[in-house]
Amino acid sequence: MRTFRLVIACPDRVGIVAKVSNFLASHNGWITEASHHSDNLSGWFFMRHEIRADSLPFGIEAFREAFAPIAQEFSMNWRITDTAQKKRVVLMASRESHCLADLLHRWHSDELDCEISCVISNHDDLRSMVEWHGIPYYHVPVNPQDKEPAFAEVSRLVKQHDAEVVVLARYMQILPPELCSEYAHKVINIHHSFLPSFVGAKPYHQASLRGVKLIGATCHYVTEELDAGPIIEQDVVRVSHSDSIEDMVRFGRDVEKMVLARGLRYHLEDRVLVHGNKTVVF
Repeated sequence: MRTFRLVIACPDRVGIVAKVSNFLASHNGWITEASHHSDNLSGWFFMRHEIRADSLPFGIEAFREAFAPIAQEFSMNWRITDTAQKKRVVLMASRESHCLADLLHRWHSDELDCEISCVISNHDDLRSMVEWHGIPYYHVPVNPQDKEPAFAEVSRLVKQHDAEVVVLARYMQILPPELCSEYAHKVINIHHSFLPSFVGAKPYHQASLRGVKLIGATCHYVTEELDAGPIIEQDVVRVSHSDSIEDMVRFGRDVEKMVLARGLRYHLEDRVLVHGNKTVVF
């Protein structure tokens, strides 16, 4: 069913829900899902509504025009999206295939409602898997001594494909600050949650030697500060002394791909509202 997704963040005050609900009711808008959250700490209010598109007498542009006075009255940061318009996604990967393969499978199985425009990689290893799905694959090598030309090409490709979200599916390069800034809250990353305890190479080996009992993964938006962006989703799996390092790596890959898929789905469904360095996920 085609719906419009109305997402709002604004300073909290009396009457927001009533005003939005009355607006929708006056236009016969049929709400199929409604979520609200009031943050007492920041004094902000967050809202997400899904409305049946066929219940409204106008399209999305007319909706924007009609709703604008309310948005202005309450100083809203807001957006309205149409589920009929699939979001364009660019995936980026290096040599590890588990996250990329999982996202491609979910997309191929219609579990992810989006258009995967292309895959960009600094290695050529995963080309055949990507092209089997009929998706363009761009090999953009990164010279460790001079990374600027590679990231200029990455930026060009992202713009060429008019990407609305970029997913780092175990892309093992740090994006330049300019790219992070230009696509703020539109670049999603995944990494193991051992940081900052086990830094550098072979974190699972380090964690095994330390006797950890939980393995986790964190999906977050990319910012200029490495691995410090607003968190979208996290999860953990329990391990014990009987699990080998190989077992831990396998468990880690499983939780990484699950968390990344959920985080991407929440973004595609307009469920993530960013406020400062925190998120509200409906």
